[in-house]
Order: sequence, then C-alpha cells, then structure tokens
Amino acid sequence: MLGMLGTKFCIDLGTNNSIVANRKGDILLAEPTVVAISEDTKKVLAAGGVAKDMLGRTPEDILAIKPLKNGVIADFEMAEIYLRYLLNGVVGKSHFLKPEVIISFPCGATSVESRAILDVAYSVGVKNAYLVPSPLAAAIGAGLPISQPSGNIIVDIGAGITEVAVVSLYGIVVHGSVRVGGNGFDEDILQHIRRKYGLVIGEETAEEVKKSVGNALNLGTEIIMEVRGRDSVSGFPRIAEVSSREVNDCLGRNLERIALCIKEVLEATPPELASDILDKGLVLSGGTSQMKNIDKYISEYIGVPVHVSEDPSICVIKGLSIVLEHLDQFTKSMIRR
Repeated sequence: MLGMLGTKFCIDLGTNNSIVANRKGDILLAEPTVVAISEDTKKVLAAGGVAKDMLGRTPEDILAIKPLKNGVIADFEMAEIYLRYLLNGVVGKSHFLKPEVIISFPCGATSVESRAILDVAYSVGVKNAYLVPSPLAAAIGAGLPISQPSGNIIVDIGAGITEVAVVSLYGIVVHGSVRVGGNGFDEDILQHIRRKYGLVIGEETAEEVKKSVGNALNLGTEIIMEVRGRDSVSGFPRIAEVSSREVNDCLGRNLERIALCIKEVLEATPPELASDILDKGLVLSGGTSQMKNIDKYISEYIGVPVHVSEDPSICVIKGLSIVLEHLDQFTKSMIRR
C-alpha cells in the first residue's frame, strides 16, 4: 500500500516524539525519539516506543538515549540509527525505494546543526532531503493565510525549544527562539519535588504532574496530588502530597522566558505587519501549548489576543505534508544540499 502512495514522506523530527506522514497528510508512524543500546557491546536493542519504555527502567548496562536535544541533533550516530528505524517503518527494508523526505528543523539552528540533519538523512539512503523551518510548517498546518502579504505570528512550543515567527508571503519575516519547552517545565517540577520532599521522580512522572495540575495562571481551587517516587535518603519507594499551587510556581520562570521571546519578536516586526497581528492575534502550536491557560498568560503579558490552534501537536506534520504537495512555492524557505 505504501508504494502506491509514492515514496515521498515528511518527518517532524522532535526532541521527544517524531511523526512520519505521506503527502496526503496521513500519519504513518508516531514514535518517541529514543534509541536503546547495550553499553557493553554498543549493539542497538530497540528504538521508538520500545526504547522509551526502557527509560529509567533498565539495567545499568542498557542506555536509553535521546538523539535530539532542543530540537537539534545531539548524537549523530544515534540520530542516524533512529532515522533509519523511522524510514524502515514506512518503506520497509527495500533498497530499491529511495524516498524523498522533507524534515522540519528549528529556525534558530546553526548551519552546522542544519547540515547535520541533512547528513543524517543522506546517510540512511534517501534520494533527496529538504529542510523546512518548524514554525513555517506549524503556521501552514495551523491554517494561517501565509500566502497573503499580511502578518501572521505563530508560537510553536515544543518539548525542547519554543520558536516564534512572523510569517508572510510563504516566508519568515522575523524569527526568535528560546531553548525551553515542555522538558524545561518538567525538569523544574522534578527538581522542586526532589529539593522540597527529598523524593526522586522520573521525567514521565514530572510530565504527568504538569499535565494533571499545571496551570499557567495559578488560579482556581488548590488541588493536592499524590506523587510516587524514591526517597533520596533511604532509597525506599515513597509517596508525597504536592499542591497545584507549588507546581504552578515552578512553571513561572520558563513561562516568562517564552513570553519575553514573543515580546522581542513583536518589537522587531515591521509596523505594517505588527498592526495585522494586533487585529488577528497570535496562534500557539506544539504539544506544550495545551498547558492550561497558557494562552491567557501570554495574552496578558503581551497585550495581544492569543489562540491555540486545532490539534496543536500535529500542526508541523500537517504543514510539512502541504509543503510536500507544493514544493515549488516554498523553495526560498527550504534548505537542501
């Protein structure tokens, strides 16, 4: 069946999760961006969901590695293994099918970082690889009228990076980014619980706490949540009761960093486009944009209406599949060899 759809794929290569879709926008694969290897033999044991299940649960000789950090490749070898795993998942191991791929990349990536993504793509045997800036893809996927000569602002809050871009006439006019996202919020919660309660918890538990009681505005009734972890002194399993108010206090530092980044982009925006943005407001995409009241927090901070896009976590992949169908319109915004 995949052969009938052609061998053109788009890949949203994310810090925590990656998605592969075809040119029609059908999602073919969605997997955590993790590779598990044996430390002794360096043999690859698993990738994707199976490898993620090993995070924090493996014997000491098994390493679960995230090849991307803050949206860019941190471990070239593991990224190559992971990308091969993704492509094998949709094309099979046929050596005759050399797919063309479009991959999202952070706008703020250096030329070395963006070249690393292309190098990895060609090393796994693709025919052609193109890079499209993540915020441009997110703006397209969110349905913003990017073909028109008016200002649209997208804020893509991922796991490792937040990108802010003013988009007009198929391109990015002003851009800013801050290397903070969902993982940064989780890390602050994890550190707070360890400091205050002497309880060691994992990344997944911290994320669960954030999703369950996290609120960008610290409003409403205080909720008490039971958190399970390991006592940092005795090493025994223990439960601590954590309040929503203290969790929300943990979110403040990174929320302000994101809001400041948006403010800086708005200050650098040409006046004509800025007036469009004041009318239309800005749009949030990315998984972390689903945090409760984050839209209201940003709106209060910068004084502009804020809307969360529909299906924010798949805006980038939706946008990439549209780019794949209209490659000629986006050539100026793409990077290729």
